[in-house]
Amino acid sequence: MSGHHIEVMFSEEVVDRRIQELGDRITEDYKGKQVHLVCVLKGGAFFMCELAKRIKLDVSLDFMSVSSYGSGTESSGLIKIIKDLDEPLKDKEVIVVEDIVDSGRTLSYLLRMLGDRGPKSLKLCTLLDKPDRRVTDVDVTYTGFTIPDEFVVGYGLDYDQKYRNLPYIGIVKFD
Repeated sequence: MSGHHIEVMFSEEVVDRRIQELGDRITEDYKGKQVHLVCVLKGGAFFMCELAKRIKLDVSLDFMSVSSYGSGTESSGLIKIIKDLDEPLKDKEVIVVEDIVDSGRTLSYLLRMLGDRGPKSLKLCTLLDKPDRRVTDVDVTYTGFTIPDEFVVGYGLDYDQKYRNLPYIGIVKFD
């Protein structure tokens, strides 16, 4: 593995403040309702836990794990469910929580699939949005940060399964 180092893109304080703002906005948007958060593992887990703590409503959580498949390194957007949700989505106010929206292929497919399960509403919340990489239109309702096409880690995002536990968002810089 070649040498690399991590540069801070968003400090822990900046990330915390932004997640608080997202929590406040969701609390306002869903006033008087219960919100069902769906985390896409593994990357979204750190963000969802922090976000859930900042939503001042009744919140339920569920988790799913998916893998996308296609030829070579390009995702076709088709997904295989590794771990499905434990609870039905019927008539729930659902927010899918992701660490990052990149090409949008896998997420677009996943949102269509979840929408077919009959939620009352279905929205998407992402910590990071990388629109320069988008190939499929995805409607992101709540965005933490819009970032350029950089290789980022921290807050659940990894490089070869490392750096997920960084409390900030960093850019991997190769030496």
